[in-house]
Amino acid sequence: MLNKLYRFLSKPYMVIIVMIIAPILSIADRNYGYFFGLFIALFLLWKSGWEWAKFGFGQKISLNTVFMGLLLAVFIFIVVDICIQPFIEIYFGQVDLSSLEDIRGDFASLLPMLFIVWTFVAFGEEFLFSGYYMKHLAEFMGDTNKTWFASAIILSVYFGISHNYQGTSGMIAVGLASTLFFFTFYKYRTNLALLVFAHGFYDTIGLTLIYLNQDRIFYNWALNMISN
Repeated sequence: MLNKLYRFLSKPYMVIIVMIIAPILSIADRNYGYFFGLFIALFLLWKSGWEWAKFGFGQKISLNTVFMGLLLAVFIFIVVDICIQPFIEIYFGQVDLSSLEDIRGDFASLLPMLFIVWTFVAFGEEFLFSGYYMKHLAEFMGDTNKTWFASAIILSVYFGISHNYQGTSGMIAVGLASTLFFFTFYKYRTNLALLVFAHGFYDTIGLTLIYLNQDRIFYNWALNMISN
């Protein structure tokens, strides 16, 4: 039974079907679509004999990978969160971060949130959206540089829309940040670990600023710049 299911889910076009079903499930609860896709991807990984390379983990993790991930996270944070997002929020409204309000000034709440972020966001989202969706979609369309490029664009929009619970500004900002992440995977398509570390460090920076109640500093700076 499981082997038949694996053969069925392994068909190249199935990634598209999963990508269609996931957001439909998210209408009821945004976590349903995420865990549905993650379950499919993990099932395929398990039945493949844990062939991590099929999902972009084709290189050993090294200190250089960790360091590059940190640099990438800082770069994306500066470009998107400091230089672009504040102006997006001025015109489209503030990003809805109400789900993270509990960590403000509460270190006991910050620690488990960091664990969740590194596990289900940094690893989980990169494994699902980059390693499964983007990689398998690119391979389904022909596995060329052009199809990888197209897949990166498609997933940037797809990932941004999946954050609709953060409002219009959240979708735009997440879409822009994810574009940089997905195009990094386009370039380093056998080193998904780089994206995992970059995503983890990126979100850690954001969570730390919320914990310190300094997450609006760049928005206020942009607002003052426009006002003057």
